[in-house]
Amino acid sequence: MKLLLFGNSGSGKSTYAQQLAAEHGLAHLDLDTIVWEPGKVAVARDPDDVIASLRVFIAEQQEWVIEGCYGELIAYAAEHCTELVFLNPGLEQCLANNRRRPWEPHKYASKEAQDEMLANLQAWVADYYTRDDAWSYAAHRRIFDGHQGVKREVGEGER
Repeated sequence: MKLLLFGNSGSGKSTYAQQLAAEHGLAHLDLDTIVWEPGKVAVARDPDDVIASLRVFIAEQQEWVIEGCYGELIAYAAEHCTELVFLNPGLEQCLANNRRRPWEPHKYASKEAQDEMLANLQAWVADYYTRDDAWSYAAHRRIFDGHQGVKREVGEGER
């Protein structure tokens, strides 16, 4: 089983990925852990290092769940997954989930530091359906619609 979960920030990717990893004994990769410099907020690693890390994870793991919002990485990993899952619960649910987000120590030094970034995160999340970058709804929709393998889209209240 090689599951690829993607969607907007707050769509439930991490929660669902953690559940699936525990339930099925899957290796779990949160793409945030390879995209950003460890211990630094919003400082990107070199793109070549990021893709190298993703390639190593995919090559070394028999079964996995990968989750994230990074369209370029999702497109690469989609070539290797057995199921593609687009989490698309809608804007209001994503914003609400972000407000309830527990502390993520692999991203922030403290819960307070994480909370200081919430307004910026919420503004970025709110633009998901209108922007057209690699991490947008438009990019995610293109990846999902173009995927030829097993796929499903999970909307509001579904799982």
